[in-house]
Amino acid sequence: MINTNKTIDSLLVLQCQSGSKKAVTLLVKRWHTKLCKQAYWYTRDMEISKDIAQDSWSTIFLKINSLRDSNNFGSWALTIVTRNAINWLRKHKKEVKHLQTYKDCNVSRTEDDEQDNQDTIALLRGSIKKLPYNQQLVLNLFYIEEYSIKQISDIINVSTGTVKSRLFTAREKLKLILKKRSHG
Repeated sequence: MINTNKTIDSLLVLQCQSGSKKAVTLLVKRWHTKLCKQAYWYTRDMEISKDIAQDSWSTIFLKINSLRDSNNFGSWALTIVTRNAINWLRKHKKEVKHLQTYKDCNVSRTEDDEQDNQDTIALLRGSIKKLPYNQQLVLNLFYIEEYSIKQISDIINVSTGTVKSRLFTAREKLKLILKKRSHG
């Protein structure tokens, strides 16, 4: 199924490069949600994520003719979103800290059955947040977004060896953090 989706995307990209407006619409329908999710992972704000994804579409369609291998559309588009999200975070550092503080103060409780699951997720997220940013990033791309080592390498513009190293180190640090938490 992944190959089928990639083939469809590739054909749509080729049609976009030929000037098809319908292909543009279909490509946006297929990818917009994923691009929003990618931006959300960085910003943790849905409205801002939508803005970043929208800005990224402008860049994508301005540069789509420079994409040599249409099979690489997904990782190429996600790279653009990732860079736009990182740039947004750099520009709005103070606002992000303020928003995060506000969100942390307004966490609501759910039913008991769901609470245990939410506590576990919160523990994992909190533990992951203790890791360096570059390790958080590769964990997200590998486990949540399910990208290959090579694709992650392309998205964040580092070697595959660096991605592997960051994944290994992140896992080991996460184990230590969780161990200390359960023994402490």
